[in-house]
Amino acid sequence: MRANMLATFNRFPRPFWVLMAASFIDRLGGALLFPFFALYVSARFEVGMTVVGGLFAIFAIASQVGGFIGGALADRFGRKALVIFGLAVSAASSVAMGYVDSLAVFFVVAGLVGVLADMAGPAQQAMVADLLPEEHRAEGYGIWRVVSNLAVMIGPLIGGFMASRSYLYLFWGDAITSLITAAIIYFVMAETKPAAAPGHEHEPFGRTLAGYGRVLRDLAFVGFLVASVFLNTVYIQMNSSLPVFLRDARGAPPTYYGLILSMNAGMVVAMQFWLTRRLKGRPPLLLMALGGLFYLLGFGLYAFVDGLALFALAMVIITIGEMIVIPTAQALAAQLAPEDMRGRYMAVFALGWTIPFAVGPYLAGLVLDNRDPNSLWLWCALFSGVAMGGYLLLHSRARARVTAAAEATPAA
Repeated sequence: MRANMLATFNRFPRPFWVLMAASFIDRLGGALLFPFFALYVSARFEVGMTVVGGLFAIFAIASQVGGFIGGALADRFGRKALVIFGLAVSAASSVAMGYVDSLAVFFVVAGLVGVLADMAGPAQQAMVADLLPEEHRAEGYGIWRVVSNLAVMIGPLIGGFMASRSYLYLFWGDAITSLITAAIIYFVMAETKPAAAPGHEHEPFGRTLAGYGRVLRDLAFVGFLVASVFLNTVYIQMNSSLPVFLRDARGAPPTYYGLILSMNAGMVVAMQFWLTRRLKGRPPLLLMALGGLFYLLGFGLYAFVDGLALFALAMVIITIGEMIVIPTAQALAAQLAPEDMRGRYMAVFALGWTIPFAVGPYLAGLVLDNRDPNSLWLWCALFSGVAMGGYLLLHSRARARVTAAAEATPAA
């Protein structure tokens, strides 16, 4: 076991591990705050979950706008400075939100945070792709997921202790971890953006932004994105509608949801890297369809089962699908992206999460409030099936495009 771990460590370059360590610190700060964010807003401003949902929607839309700007900036000017800028803005905004006492001002701050802080998102994803050759990217994104889930396992435990004393500690904790991460990136990481070919002239920034049109004309990538919107709309129900459903439709105490969510994170930490290595070399679009099948079975099961053991079984099935889908999707998006447009491709790829995050909880709320609650999970099964069909169609129609993209990707 120790020899295998050492071999794994040596197979990836040192800057990648530095980036993972920095990402853990940053995600730990987010995991301190995010689980308690809705509780804080609803208690501080005495509003209901509809207002909180609106706040999340504004944040999601603003984040996508920031991601589009950041993706173009990352391709034009590089990754490192943009990541540091995003972390600095995140630190300042966390402190500001902790002291704001007006709901209107809080909404404005959330919008600004979404645009400015999330400009760094595509740059961070592009850094992973820059540092790793194509054959190691799925494993690299899998390691990133393990790191993120380890932070999710630890962060809420610390955050609950801090919140019991003052919510303000959570905002300061998030700010401090962002600044520590920025310092690591600044002092230890080098710029990862591939060097331009000799004689290459930089295009005007306006033309760089116009390059998003080229992304949207890439039919294989757009088809992959559309299928992913359907699948991710299903996945986000795990963190939005599932706890409400378990409480209201099944009478389950909140501890049940906490247990199965902790189990989800623990499975990812324990199994993600092992599973990603076992699936290495398989056709990525077929893997996406396979993950969709696990989503179909796992989420669909909630329409029929009751009791902690069966809730946990459904979550095990979902988690297996999640461990297949998420790193495969990230690696495939990077693989389809031309080297000089990787930041913009990753920014558009983020739409596959922004759209579900903005509309998924609202659509689920309509079902839960006005229909048989069990039907929500049948809709999730249907959406998963649509996504599976999309991935299988893409595999048959765009297999040559995916293969060509892999062969054209230079080794890092």
